[in-house]
Amino acid sequence: MRELKLESNVVSYSGGVSACEKDGQWQRALALLSEMREVKLEPNVISYNAGARACGKGEQWQRALALLSEMREVKLEPDGISYSAGANACVTGGKWQPALSVLRAMRLRRLIVDFSVYGITTSMCEQGGQWSQVLSLFREVLVLVTGA
Repeated sequence: MRELKLESNVVSYSGGVSACEKDGQWQRALALLSEMREVKLEPNVISYNAGARACGKGEQWQRALALLSEMREVKLEPDGISYSAGANACVTGGKWQPALSVLRAMRLRRLIVDFSVYGITTSMCEQGGQWSQVLSLFREVLVLVTGA
C-alpha cells in the first residue's frame, strides 16, 4: 500500500488483507498485517480475522492460531468469527486436537459457536478415529440445541 502513495488507514489495510484472503494469498495477508504495525496503524479484529482466514485457506493452521494469540496480546478480544477461523484453519490442516481446543475456548468465553465448526471438527475427529471426541461433540451440540 505504501508503494501506491495512498493515504492508508485501518479500513484500507483490512480490505487489502481480506482481498488476500479471498485470493488465497496468506503470505501477503500476513505481510499487510505486519506493514500496518510498521506504519503505526493497529490492526483491528476484522484485520486479524481476515488474516486468520487467509492462513486457514493456505493450510497454515499454526499461523492462524498465532494471530488469535496475538490479538489477546494486543488487548483485542477475539470474537466468534476469530475462533471459527482458527478452528477452520486447524481442520483444513488436518489437526483435530487444536480444533477441539479452539472450540473449547469459544465455549469458555460463551461465544456463539457456528454449527458448521462443530460439523467439520466432528468430521475431522471421525476421520482420525476419535470416536469419544465425536460423541462428546454431538453431546455438546445437543445441549446447545435443546438447552438440556
